Amino acid sequence: MASLKELKGRINSVKSTQKITKAKQMVAAAKLRKAQAAAEAARPYASRLAEVMGSLASKVAGQDNGPLLMRGTGSDKRHLLVVVNTDKGLCGGLNSNIVKEAKLQARALEAAGKEVTFYLVGKKGRAPIKRDYPNAIAENFDTSTVRTPGFDEASAIAREVIAMFEAGKFDVAHLIAPVFKSALAQDPVTTQLIPVPAPAATSEAGAVVEYEPSEEEILEELLPRYVTTKVFGALLEREASEQGSSMNAMDNATRNAGELIQKLTIQYNRSRQAAITTELIEIIAGAEAL
Repeated sequence: MASLKELKGRINSVKSTQKITKAKQMVAAAKLRKAQAAAEAARPYASRLAEVMGSLASKVAGQDNGPLLMRGTGSDKRHLLVVVNTDKGLCGGLNSNIVKEAKLQARALEAAGKEVTFYLVGKKGRAPIKRDYPNAIAENFDTSTVRTPGFDEASAIAREVIAMFEAGKFDVAHLIAPVFKSALAQDPVTTQLIPVPAPAATSEAGAVVEYEPSEEEILEELLPRYVTTKVFGALLEREASEQGSSMNAMDNATRNAGELIQKLTIQYNRSRQAAITTELIEIIAGAEAL
């Protein structure tokens, strides 16, 4: 059985840990409000951009001279998985779920006879993916050098991925990133990034619209921006998911620490009472001997 000194030391240690987890919970809660607002604000823009692309794409569908980002290479043999993880830990099972989704997609593609490579964004997902796919990491992008990754980082990632596509390094790219739903739910989702899937045509597609310049020229400019917007949205969703998951994890850790302190305190009091009782018995026995 642990001594009174050891039990007191453990209680103080757990109390110190509880203070840290409580502070981290409060910080994550404060950051979550801003991150959630940013993620939700970006969604309507991405949705509207997809509608505009649907209108334009419907007019160039089936053309062999359409933009490369939309028509693709004509093959789907080589696949690139762009995996968006966080740079920091202490956010529950968020990163492990993203990695699990990435590996699930990779195994499914390999089972279908496809070649798979990875483009890893963020630090936390690198080690487990490299462990299983040591020779399949095409590129890494470090987002830890900035406090909050934004549109500049999304543009840099999109440019690198598009350059790889134009250089013939892959045929199809998929984006794997968390989607923030609430502080308790941040589910990883896989979407096709390149070739850009032609969105469903909107009701405007049947209208008589003349474009200047041509639809092809507009799409040449719009498609890279669409890829950038998808990556930017993934970074925003990642930030909100990280703070939500961290807040929830730290809340659980704080409550677990409280329960452990309560158990240790009960154990300490019982041990202290037992020690006092033993001491009294020894004193009485000594008195009787006199």
